Amino acid sequence: MAKPFLKWAGGKTALLPQLLDAAPERIGTYYEPFLGGGALFFALQAEGRFARAVLSDSNRELINAYTQVRDNVDGLVRALQVHQRKYRAADDRAEYYYTIRGKRLTCDLGGAANLIFLNKTCYNGLYRVNSKGRFNVPHGRYKNPTICDEDNLRAVSEALKGVELSVADFAAAPAPAAEGDFVYFDPPYVPVSETSYFTSYTAKDFGMADQERLAAAAARLVQRGSSVVLSNSGHPNVAAIYQGECFDLTHVQARRNINSNSTERGVVREYLITSD
Repeated sequence: MAKPFLKWAGGKTALLPQLLDAAPERIGTYYEPFLGGGALFFALQAEGRFARAVLSDSNRELINAYTQVRDNVDGLVRALQVHQRKYRAADDRAEYYYTIRGKRLTCDLGGAANLIFLNKTCYNGLYRVNSKGRFNVPHGRYKNPTICDEDNLRAVSEALKGVELSVADFAAAPAPAAEGDFVYFDPPYVPVSETSYFTSYTAKDFGMADQERLAAAAARLVQRGSSVVLSNSGHPNVAAIYQGECFDLTHVQARRNINSNSTERGVVREYLITSD
């Protein structure tokens, strides 16, 4: 079974049992507009639940990495093996890391290899960019990170065959969804505290106006007959946005390992939001 090849803040591997229960057993087209690590996609694909999949994100470098895995896995494996060999042999691993981090992430094979390398060796596997869109996470100092997981990359490449990948707005990508289709939204969460505030997956933060636009887009999909599931934090503002609409809100417990304050990592309460 293919599994996420990138570690992503807010990844859903730990919540897969609840998400799989909430997803329809039979799906025409599966849409995931905030792709991230893609844990639910890989789980649904392994179970053969959908006939077609449309995966998208506003992060160009992320979609490029998926595209390169799908279309050029041999070249990507070779490039990552070079990174792995050089990094492990380096006298100063941090220097090698910052040399790669200093390069602008490009939407080609080299850019995908650099992104995966940085993801495997940066602090806590975090993807974060500054206001100029430059990757700015410090070195992670892992003892012996697996930079090239060839077996999983090849499994992911097979899982992505025939899948549509695009850089798109979260509302535009699933707009064609109709009855029998399923849309899963996993946006940057409404922050529950200052130290948990993290929306910098792209140069533009994801604020409350975006959260409200997302809720409106999800409601339109439900009205057209699509099944919709959303994840978000357990913040009261989330309940205010979705209560009174065509959704049910359920609290779930999730383990979160990315926070600038280590005392606030661990099990947190989130909302699982499902269409009626």
